[in-house]
Amino acid sequence: MIDELDLAFDEQAEKGRPRHRRGFRGSKGGGGKGGKSAVAFLMVFILLGVLGVGGYLGYSKIKGFFTAADYDGPGTDPVQVKIPKDASLTEIGNVLYDADVVKSTAAFTEAADANPKGKNIQSGTYNLRKQMAAEQAVTLMLDPKSRVTNGITIPEGKTANQVYEILAKATGVKVADFKNAAKDPEALGVPAFWFNRTDGQKKTKSIEGFLFPDTYEFPPKGTAAEYLTLMVEHFMNVANEVDFVKQAETQRNISPYEVLTVASLAQAEAGNAEDLGKVARVAYNRLYGDDFHCKCLEFDVGINYYYQLTGRPTKSSGKMTDKELFDTKNPYRLHGKDGLTPTPINNPGKAALQGALAPPKGNWLYFVAIDKQGHSAFTNSYPQHEKNIETAKKNGVL
Repeated sequence: MIDELDLAFDEQAEKGRPRHRRGFRGSKGGGGKGGKSAVAFLMVFILLGVLGVGGYLGYSKIKGFFTAADYDGPGTDPVQVKIPKDASLTEIGNVLYDADVVKSTAAFTEAADANPKGKNIQSGTYNLRKQMAAEQAVTLMLDPKSRVTNGITIPEGKTANQVYEILAKATGVKVADFKNAAKDPEALGVPAFWFNRTDGQKKTKSIEGFLFPDTYEFPPKGTAAEYLTLMVEHFMNVANEVDFVKQAETQRNISPYEVLTVASLAQAEAGNAEDLGKVARVAYNRLYGDDFHCKCLEFDVGINYYYQLTGRPTKSSGKMTDKELFDTKNPYRLHGKDGLTPTPINNPGKAALQGALAPPKGNWLYFVAIDKQGHSAFTNSYPQHEKNIETAKKNGVL
């Protein structure tokens, strides 16, 4: 019966197509899919009327030509499904179909289109069930409780080693795995040009500075390389937002890597967001100005960074000996070396990046924290700097 009905349908549809398509084009304002569906359904009802009740037995097969295959009910066995970033509704439907969550991609896209919030479905990993009605699958994916998240906060100014510790504790991935993955920053998404320098120092390719501080929702059961790649990608997105590369090369007239290094130094030295740009200005004045006694940095925060890299215990600058401050084996030492540190010394946030790109104008050469709120006093006079140090001591800061 179905074969005869198919032939009858094709014959009648072919004969009736010109007249009905013109009529439905006028009512729909453009014809196309809506008109074709209306004609098809009309022909079905005409044929069913001609064939009688017996023909109705084939209706369940015929209707599959016009309605998307769908499951009924809330589903069966639990299943986790990962939706890729920037996936369209059709691509999401394909993923769900492959996982046997929905019976057809079309059923999912139709259900998503019918839901006012259907286009808000995000990428990520979801706890769903197999063989769900598409409408229920859409509803479940819009419920935040069904989305598997692994929220991990990386504070501003943490070194790469500190980031690995945080990630390892939260994800279960070993610190050693993160260190191994970080050995090749370019493989994690850092373009090679980022390591160029203008100060004559050799390139030192490090992931330091590129692990952007933020709260991340990492996919479960990821690898160290996958997690670090997501952080690098986030850094690159923020760098694009602030036009970092162009601004570094045109406004600061040095390489982006050197500006990133200054941002990390400011992040380490500034006690609050207000002083980030001022600390960056001090660094530039010392390195590229004519009023400091050398073209050197003389920020002691780099010394502890080197200690951390080499597994030595860190200490406050006030407790460091002259031997430690002047140690020629330490490439991040306080004195005796012109130019910037070999690499950034931590992972700065957006405010520090912007402060290093566009610091406020000022002739400052010295600064010191003077209160417990982290505010610093800035000056270009060393005698005034000594007075500021005394103020810091009185306030219990030093």
